[in-house]
Amino acid sequence: MQRQLEDCRKLAAEKGWPVVGEYIDNDISAFKGKPRPEYARMLEDIEGGRVDAVVAYHQDRLTRRPMEWEQFVELCDKAGVQQLVTVTSDINFGNDNGMLVARITAAVAANESARKSERIKRKIQQNVEQGKPNGGAQRPFGYEADKITVRESEAEIIRILVDRFLAGESVRSLVAWMTTEGIPTTGDATEWRTPTLRHILMSGRIAGLRDHHGKAAGAAAWPALISEAKHDQILAMFQTKKVSGRRAPRSYLLSGMLRCGKCGNRLYSSIRGERRRYVCASGPDHGGCGALTIVAQPVEEWIAAAVLMRLDTPAMDDALAGRAEVNERQVALMSELQTAQSKMIELAEMWAMGEIAGPVWKAARTPLEARISTAQKQLDQIAGTNTLEALVGQGQKLSASWDTLNLDRQVAIIRAVLDTATILPGVLGARSVDYNRIVPSWQL
Repeated sequence: MQRQLEDCRKLAAEKGWPVVGEYIDNDISAFKGKPRPEYARMLEDIEGGRVDAVVAYHQDRLTRRPMEWEQFVELCDKAGVQQLVTVTSDINFGNDNGMLVARITAAVAANESARKSERIKRKIQQNVEQGKPNGGAQRPFGYEADKITVRESEAEIIRILVDRFLAGESVRSLVAWMTTEGIPTTGDATEWRTPTLRHILMSGRIAGLRDHHGKAAGAAAWPALISEAKHDQILAMFQTKKVSGRRAPRSYLLSGMLRCGKCGNRLYSSIRGERRRYVCASGPDHGGCGALTIVAQPVEEWIAAAVLMRLDTPAMDDALAGRAEVNERQVALMSELQTAQSKMIELAEMWAMGEIAGPVWKAARTPLEARISTAQKQLDQIAGTNTLEALVGQGQKLSASWDTLNLDRQVAIIRAVLDTATILPGVLGARSVDYNRIVPSWQL
């Protein structure tokens, strides 16, 4: 690009033309029709009468599309710009023979670009079929520069990340851990970003699969770092998060898991002074009775202790039986969830367009919401078995290190075991929590 720019400046100087503007769209094809901001700015300057002639390195640097070429010529004609000068030739818009050559040149350039594009697509397709890696200079995390050989130090980190993600830890939390540990990216940066780690976790590459257009297209030529079963679980968990819509980081251990013993409404986290609480909130946004409150810390400690004790019971072994069928069931549930979600969107669009009346919309929405809720709960149970797979029988040991786990991991363990806990009304003026007020409903 710099060489082309220097040649154009030299040509303008030889003609004694002062340069009023330079327009550089680096790495943007003149053939594919993508927006070229600098090209558009040049057209505005031509139309505004600020340009008398145009200098380009070659005609195909200006455009490789015949239609765009004709539009350029028409604009120049209206603006009184008669000359396009290139390093290889001059074009006079008022000369018929010159315009004929220019049109032929534009057509040839377009044809060559199309042929080149097809050759590249065919080469990419061949690489996909043979399981070969993509091009590009940057090596993938977990592999050497040849993109085939495993870099074991990074591969082990990927396995840790996968296990922790499947155990319920968020990508945000894992990114913070990677940055704190000083683990470098493949570009030698020490600060990770959530999109980068999300791409690594979702990539079929780490499961020995060749991705194409974001989907696994077949077996790859490089070794897998994790099993395909874990890869499927990762994709299902990301899809579950996408459907649920949870994005904000959590700050309370039992958010969404407590219910009011008076009205059955969900309890919401609240803080007064330095004391954290769970409350039944009234009003149109919450819909509760507003008549129940409980201090957060003792409830969280009691629930956590109960969950850890439950991990050491025979019921946990029974709950994790039949793991071989989990993946197949998970895929079916995700399909059910996506189908129901699509129907909900379609239903809302029909109502918005006036194709169905409000009562019909409500009647059709209720069973769909039930399907979504049921599928989501069953997916949560499967996610729970993933979370607890290595923890059953380790409740007492885990209790000793509970405070060292981050909040995401603690929540994942509790959600895997607990469905909800109902908080019964307390005695007015009581100075301590009556643990008989806590009525858990176990999921596993």
